[in-house]
Parts: sequence; structure tokens; C-alpha cells
Amino acid sequence: MHTIKIIPVIGLPIIKNGDDLGRLICEAAAKQGTPIENGDIIVVTHVIVSRSEGNVINLDEVIPSEFAKNIAEETGKDPALVEVILRESKSIVRIGGGHIIAETKHGFICANAGVDRSNVPGERNVAPLPKDPDLSARRIRQRIKEISGREVAVIISDTHGRPLRNGEINVAIGVAGIKPIRDRRGEKDLFGYMLKVKQTAIADELSSAAELVIGQADEGIPVAIIRGYQYERSEDATSKDLIRPKEKDLFI
Repeated sequence: MHTIKIIPVIGLPIIKNGDDLGRLICEAAAKQGTPIENGDIIVVTHVIVSRSEGNVINLDEVIPSEFAKNIAEETGKDPALVEVILRESKSIVRIGGGHIIAETKHGFICANAGVDRSNVPGERNVAPLPKDPDLSARRIRQRIKEISGREVAVIISDTHGRPLRNGEINVAIGVAGIKPIRDRRGEKDLFGYMLKVKQTAIADELSSAAELVIGQADEGIPVAIIRGYQYERSEDATSKDLIRPKEKDLFI
């Protein structure tokens, strides 16, 4: 029987622009007695990735457009925040109940185009999603390999809501070294039935599992190691595989 462990990485400093996340993760993992091992899956929250890449915006430096001001009045949001959301969006899916659901430039459908105010130092600072989350994941993975000599997978996660479900979960917005979907179509179930539609979003499930130890409030744990899960390696992995085309989605 396989045992899967979810290990919080504690002791990381407040991440700032230019910090070497791969090195900091390796050092913190070793210091707590759980050094990086081959096959580990490192789940990293997008906020610290954005902060390390300098992708943080001070709202006092943002001049909102008239369109942003109109949406801000409708939603009760800060006009400068709305302007940042619009800049990070490919399209606005829905506005209502004080919420803005947008399609990001990456193709993700989420609240506020992924622009985050929580766990960002500075009262007026916000952190958009990384410009290229897959590239960010590959860079962290490469640094971990250079420092530890270990082959790992890296997932960058963000918190998303779900249609007709209360509560939020973490999903993968960037991947490296792991195939994000396990396609089981063509396999047979316990009673010999041929699976026809079964494609498991492995990267999303691992992101949600990691969130159990990462948390979203003042835990101060932005990274988790998932150890013992057998996954399919991939050198050309991309989070784009997780995005369903609009013409095939019944919720849009």
C-alpha cells in the first residue's frame, strides 16, 4: 500500500522581489528535517511566486479608467483594484453580488482575474498571477535540481471557486515535471465497464491536498511537499491542458 505524505514547509522568510525560491525551499525543507527527495511534488502558492518576480502593484499608483470607476460603483470595490483586474483580464465573464468573474490572460476563469490582496505585504499592494506560471514552475524546479540534485515536480497553485458549489479550493495554474491530467479513458472499472470520459485533473487534486497544510490566513506556510504519490513525469507539461475550451463548457 502506498502512503502519501503532505509536508508543510515552515520557516520561509517573507518573500520579496528577487528572492531565489528554489534555494529557500531547499534550505527550509532541510532545516525542518524533510530534505527534498526524488519524486517529491512541490506545491507553491502563486502569491509568493508573484512577489519573488516583482509582480506586485501598489494601488496608489494606479489611475482607474471611467469603465473601472463604473464597475467599482456597481460592485463596491476600490476603483484602482478594478482597474488592475481589468488589465489582467482577457474578458469579463460576469459581474454581480459585489463580485467580478473574469477570464485571465492565461485562460483561467476566476474571481478578480486572480488578483490577490491577501498575504501581500503593504496595505495598498496587490499581487496578480505570475505572467507565465508554467515558466515560473520550470525555473523553480530547475533551481531545486541544481541545489539538491533531486528530480521533482513543481505546481503553482491558486484559490478558485466552483460553479454551484460553496467554498473555494486550490487549483494548479502552473506545472513543471508532472503531467497535469491522468487520462484513464479506455481502462476498465471493477466490473469490466470501459471508461469513456474519465480524465482526472491530478495537478488540481494535488493543489487542493497541499492547501490542507498551507492554509489561507495567517499560517505563514506558502509551500508544501507531497511525497509518495506516483505520477507521470513530463518535461513539456503545461497547465493549459487543464483549460477546457469554452465551446465544450456547459457553465459558460
